[in-house]
Amino acid sequence: MDFHTELSPENLPVSIGIHDRIVTVGSCFAELIGGQLADHKLAVTNNPFGTVFNLVSMSKLLVMALREQMPDERLYIERDGIWFHHDFHSSHWADSREALQNRLMVVLSETGTALREANWLLLTLGSAVVYRHCESGQVVANCQKVPAHRFEKYLYQIDHLRAEFNTLLWVLRRANPRLQVLLTVSPVRHTRDTLPLNSASKATLRLLAHELTVWNESVHYFPAYEIMQDDLRDYRFYEADMIHPNAQAQDYIFQKFAHSAFDADLCVFVGEWAGIRKALNHRPLYGKTDAQRRFLTQTLARLQALPTGIDVSAELADVRARLNQCILNDV
Repeated sequence: MDFHTELSPENLPVSIGIHDRIVTVGSCFAELIGGQLADHKLAVTNNPFGTVFNLVSMSKLLVMALREQMPDERLYIERDGIWFHHDFHSSHWADSREALQNRLMVVLSETGTALREANWLLLTLGSAVVYRHCESGQVVANCQKVPAHRFEKYLYQIDHLRAEFNTLLWVLRRANPRLQVLLTVSPVRHTRDTLPLNSASKATLRLLAHELTVWNESVHYFPAYEIMQDDLRDYRFYEADMIHPNAQAQDYIFQKFAHSAFDADLCVFVGEWAGIRKALNHRPLYGKTDAQRRFLTQTLARLQALPTGIDVSAELADVRARLNQCILNDV
């Protein structure tokens, strides 16, 4: 007897390869997936703008990066001697407006370069609820703890979201015609918006993602939201806040993602890398023995046998240093 509904996503029509370059942008779930990909040695530019929940802000930032535009001068804000910008997450800050502007320009420039070289852009849509800055009239990514009366909060219409994405897609295609776009809807619930509004928001994003994949061959969807809501349908898969997926859920969703999105060579590499990571984390109980020396030598050989282009320089240096310690111990 089955006690849950397992969701096994279909394979993407275009697979992610071992040498593909990936950019992730969006909610905290985008950063989580990007981190998992980076841990598996893929070339990832992971959520460079920080957490961004709404598609309007994602589109604005990506277009700015590709067109080499300056951040909106009206959206800098100073709080307690620290400068922030409403279009970026609060992890981007500086002691002065000039320093912050310089930092943001570097982020935009590096992201623009990454997008032009990328094979994949992973966009995780978090919410269709937006905050419009009353003074500038701009939808912002982060209110930066500014009083609520300075913003207008509302559910963005799906027609406007569709128009925003189509404009973004046009700019992306001109900059990088080979770029594939993978959409996900974040499984993290926005309970501060109330559960009814969160449901309306997620439904809007899910319908939007469906329409975009129907009408664009280079746009795809991975059902992270459905896996969390219908497959892992239990609070034991959430953190203590009952909002964010816990580590067990994160690993489960990533495994589903790998089976759906990775090509055969990358799947083989992921399996090999899992064994190597386990070996790298191993620490001997009985000091620097002959058995430990043999184990490190085998691990070094496994690292050296990985496909060309995989950056394992840090791991190689670590194993060689530990192996040298074993040798010196015997001298």
